[in-house]
Amino acid sequence: MIDEVVKVLNDVKRKMPLIHVITNYVVMNDNANALLSFGASPAMVMSPEEAYDFTAISNALYVNIGSINNEIKQAIINSVSSASVHKIPVILDPVGCAAIKSRIDFVKMLLKLGSISIIKGNGGEIKALSGENANVKGVDSLDDNGIMEACIKLAQKINTVVVSTGKEDYISDGKKVVIVKNGTPLFTKITGAGCTLGAIMSATSAVSDDKIIAALTALLAVNIAGELAEKESKLPGTFRAKFINNLYIINPDIIKKHAKFEVLKV
Repeated sequence: MIDEVVKVLNDVKRKMPLIHVITNYVVMNDNANALLSFGASPAMVMSPEEAYDFTAISNALYVNIGSINNEIKQAIINSVSSASVHKIPVILDPVGCAAIKSRIDFVKMLLKLGSISIIKGNGGEIKALSGENANVKGVDSLDDNGIMEACIKLAQKINTVVVSTGKEDYISDGKKVVIVKNGTPLFTKITGAGCTLGAIMSATSAVSDDKIIAALTALLAVNIAGELAEKESKLPGTFRAKFINNLYIINPDIIKKHAKFEVLKV
């Protein structure tokens, strides 16, 4: 799988995919800078009147429901509809759905509206979407138990790739699970690390039809960049800057040297 990961990494930098990002206001700047550092081209078109047409010319759509209102909801609906018509991959980040039931209802509506390529969330969000009780504090997950099982269950239920992030990250299509063991606790000390991962996952999905490989490439790139940044700074403020720097210089040799993951059959 590592050779496939390397190909995706190289393809992002070679093709510079255009990513339509509808994300929350807290992390918009971080998502844009991370995508630029990684080799993609971000654009944040939030207007409902423009969303459909812009998605149509994009290479992937990232939808993050962290801070939504009625106008943003309509922009998301229009973009997901356009992505379905134009066969554009959609990465959905169901931020806060474990705390607010209406967000689960909104996610379910989006799943009916069009094809979602990857759902990426923290453990609590994935458990909530799979129909299980989740232990959360606002948008943060406090849950460590049964996450892999919930990831598999949700993937089987909605027939798509599901990614759950935490101390270990899980990727599943319902038939197998990839466990990613890279990462750093400092991601919990900055805002939007998971949202940034979703944005990067959209870039890898833009150049790969294999969404498990796309998700794995994004997780390895982001987590390894975080590990390298932690070696340079133990403080959250400077860690954030070092993380973007290392995401910029990430390359196949670095991935091959540091990648830690395993694959299990369900």
